[in-house]
Amino acid sequence: MDLFDHAASSAPPPPGPLADRVRPRALDDVVGQEHLLGPGRVLRSAIERGDLHSMILWGPPGSGKTTLASLMAHVAGARFVAFSAVLSGVKEIRQVVAEAEAERGRRRQRTILFVDEIHRFNRGQQDAFLPHVEKGTIVLVGATTENPSFEVNSALLSRCRVYVLRALTEDDLVAIMRRALADGERGLATLAPEVSDEALRLIARLANGDARSALNILELAVQMAPAAAEHRAVSEAAIREAAQRKTLLYDKSGEEHYNLISALHKSLRDSDADAALYWMTRMLDSGEDPLYVARRLVRFASEDIGNADPQALTLTLAAKEAYDFLGSPEGELALAQATLYLALAPKSNAAYVAFNEAKADVQDRPAEPVPLHIRNAPTGLMRDLGYGSGYQYAHDAPDAHVNQEHLPEALRDRRYYRPVDRGLETELARRLAEWQARRIRGRQAPPPTPPRSG
Repeated sequence: MDLFDHAASSAPPPPGPLADRVRPRALDDVVGQEHLLGPGRVLRSAIERGDLHSMILWGPPGSGKTTLASLMAHVAGARFVAFSAVLSGVKEIRQVVAEAEAERGRRRQRTILFVDEIHRFNRGQQDAFLPHVEKGTIVLVGATTENPSFEVNSALLSRCRVYVLRALTEDDLVAIMRRALADGERGLATLAPEVSDEALRLIARLANGDARSALNILELAVQMAPAAAEHRAVSEAAIREAAQRKTLLYDKSGEEHYNLISALHKSLRDSDADAALYWMTRMLDSGEDPLYVARRLVRFASEDIGNADPQALTLTLAAKEAYDFLGSPEGELALAQATLYLALAPKSNAAYVAFNEAKADVQDRPAEPVPLHIRNAPTGLMRDLGYGSGYQYAHDAPDAHVNQEHLPEALRDRRYYRPVDRGLETELARRLAEWQARRIRGRQAPPPTPPRSG
C-alpha cells in the first residue's frame, strides 16, 4: 500500500446526494400522499398499528416509494433490507430469505424486503418470493413505476395490497425544497443559498412531480451559484443549466407509452388540434421514436378519417418521408403539420368498420366459391365448365354500368361499406346509393325477350 492508497482510505466518504440526506424520518415529515398517510388513512393506520403486510407501491419516480418503505420499517421496528431488481436475482433472494428466517428466530424481528423496480424481475424470479410471503418470513414491499396488473404476476399480486402513489404537486416540491434549504444538518443551509419562490417553482416545473429530481437540480444549482460574501444567489440560468432538460416520465414499453399514444389518438379523433399537437410533442420530447409517431399517424389516417378525406393518408405518408429525409429536429415539423391536418380533417371510420366486417365473414364463414361468371377462362376446358359464361363487360354498356352479382350467393346483398355524411364520403355515399338503386331496378326489369325462331 502506498501513500496515496493510505490517504484515500483514511479520507471521509463523500456526502450522499441531497435527496438521500433529507429523507423524512417520521410519517409527519412526509409531504404529499395524504390519501394514504393522512390521519386515519389506510396505510398510516396500518403502519402505526405495526400491521405489516406485503404490498406493491405503484407510483411515478420521486413520489416517495423508497422513503415510505424505510419509514414503515422504522415505525414498526422491523429490519429493513433494500434490494434492487436490476442488480439481483434468485440467488440473492434466497440469501436474504435465509437471513430473515434467522433474525425472526433469534430476535423475533420481522424483515421488510424492499424491492425497487420489481417490474424488472421476470415471472420466475417473482415466483421465488411466493412461499416466503405466504409464510410471513418476509414482508415484501415492491416498488414500481409500471402498472402492476401488467408487470407483476397474478399469484404474487394476490398476496399483496396495491397502494397507488400520486405524482407530487408543484406546491409539494416547493415545500420539500424549502425544508432542504433550511436544514443545516442534512440540507443546504450551511451554504447560505438565496433562492426565490419563482426559482423554486421553476425547479418544481422542470422536475415534473419528481422530488428526487427537484432536490438534485436544487443542489447542483446552489453549488454552481457564485459564493458571495454572505449568500449564494441562485439564478434561472443556473437552474436551467443544472436541469439540462425537463424530466418527463416515459417508458417506450410501459404504461405511460400507451397512455400518451391513447391521448394523441383520442385528441385527433375528437378534432382537438391543440391537444393533439401537445401530446405528439410530449411523446417526441420524452424520447419516443419519431417514426413510431409517424406510423401511428398513418394508421389514424386510415382508421378514423378514411375516405372522408383520402388526402390525409397521402399527407401522413409524405410526413414520414420528410422525417426520413430531414431527421431530427427539422423533420419533426412535418409530423406536427400532419398531426394538425388529421385533427381538423372530417372523420369517418366507415372503411375501418367495413374492413372488419368483411374480415369477420372471411374468417367465420365457409370459403364460398367465386361465381362462375366472374371467373377467368384462359383454357377451353374452363370455358366448357362455364367459367366466364354470362359475364358482362362494363365498358360495353352506355354508362359503364351492368347488373350482375359479384359476391357469392350465400353473401348476396351483403353491405360492408356505409359512408358517413362528412367530407368526401358525402359524395361517395351518393354514388353508392345510386349504384345500389340501379341494381334494384335492374333486378326488377323483365328479362329480355328471346329472339323469335323460324
